[in-house]
Amino acid sequence: MFNDIGPLELVTIIVLAVLVFGPDKLPKVIQDVMRTIRKIREFSESAKQDIRSELGPEFKDFEFEDLNPKTFLRKQLDNDDLGLKEIRNGFDLKKEMAEVTDAVHSRDGQASAPGPSGGRVDMTKKPETPGDDDRPPFDADAT
Repeated sequence: MFNDIGPLELVTIIVLAVLVFGPDKLPKVIQDVMRTIRKIREFSESAKQDIRSELGPEFKDFEFEDLNPKTFLRKQLDNDDLGLKEIRNGFDLKKEMAEVTDAVHSRDGQASAPGPSGGRVDMTKKPETPGDDDRPPFDADAT
């Protein structure tokens, strides 16, 4: 229950409890707190049993811990009915990235390949304008 409380924190809590409640009332307060924790546990267990009985026999092995997404994913990855391990093992991110990099570099290499002007663009020439027959058809209804 208190897995993340260290020894120094536990001593601090005990000292504060003694200072707040006093050494005479502290045993009674501890008993009341323990009784309340027991009642809360009994209430939660009875609620879990009621939910399981209402769900029916097909959910007899249902665990409430499975509602936690991390637990659910871990259980599904261990079960492997869906073939997730094959998908995960079949996907190699480094290989995919290398293929993409090679494709980009080869495309860059083709773009910089020397052409009729030696791979350079002549900025003094005017761009070619399409002729009248290259124009798309005009649709007056579309405008």
